[in-house]
Amino acid sequence: MKVSIIIAVYKDHQALDLILEQLMLQDHSNFEVIIAEDARSKEVPLLVKKYSDLNIVHCNQEDNGIQKMRSQNNAIIASSGEYLIFIDGDCIPYPNFISSHADCAKPGCLLSGRRVNLGPSFSQFIRQKKLKSNYIAKYFLLFFFPLLIDGNEGHIESGFYFNPNGFIYKKIISKLKRSTSILGCNFSCYKHDILAINGFDEGYGETAIGDDTDIEWRFKAYGVKIKSVKNIANVFHLYHEKRTKIIPNYQEMLILMEQRKKNNNYIADIGLDSHEVSS
Repeated sequence: MKVSIIIAVYKDHQALDLILEQLMLQDHSNFEVIIAEDARSKEVPLLVKKYSDLNIVHCNQEDNGIQKMRSQNNAIIASSGEYLIFIDGDCIPYPNFISSHADCAKPGCLLSGRRVNLGPSFSQFIRQKKLKSNYIAKYFLLFFFPLLIDGNEGHIESGFYFNPNGFIYKKIISKLKRSTSILGCNFSCYKHDILAINGFDEGYGETAIGDDTDIEWRFKAYGVKIKSVKNIANVFHLYHEKRTKIIPNYQEMLILMEQRKKNNNYIADIGLDSHEVSS
């Protein structure tokens, strides 16, 4: 099964470099990389050239503020994989990340992963290439307490990997109550399922509602079940200062979403069909 991994990028080219570096180390070979750039920069084409051994498709658009939903819809249209994985441009995948999603994929099911929120010190070590993220992943137990001390956002436990077919996962981990809510930084689905709901809804503007909250209920309304792949398909999230931009119409967008839920309108109002597709 061919996989398309879609990376939502907005100006953090250093992090994209680190992501592409780790994609070179994946133990799954049948995949393409779709860079969903929410801007038009000079740096991304240089990275595409640097990692020419990867099969990369670069989608971009004018920088008119945060338009993540639109850039991800661009990527969906450009993708050729049967299965799609979505990550954010500040999340670095484990070496078995793609194979973990692909191996757990089931028809009619969406996989929801989690992220390890790295603290400022470890994030800086990785950005400066003083420490490789795949090394931390391999020896995660040794790094656990230092990561816990450095991190202030929690979820360090999300970095432990368990084989979903192994004894510990089947007998213990799988029986734990786990959140299945979608995080836009780490989830996957069959392409035909996201096409059926018309992709991401771009009508939510600069809010993050369309990235996970909205698309989650729309998938469920369509009939897709959500399964947790926490501790199976893992990513490291690089630390950054919390963005404090106030979105003036946020509450209005929440009300709009609730109205659509009430009407069971799970097809995106402004989605994939709003894009001109060249023949």
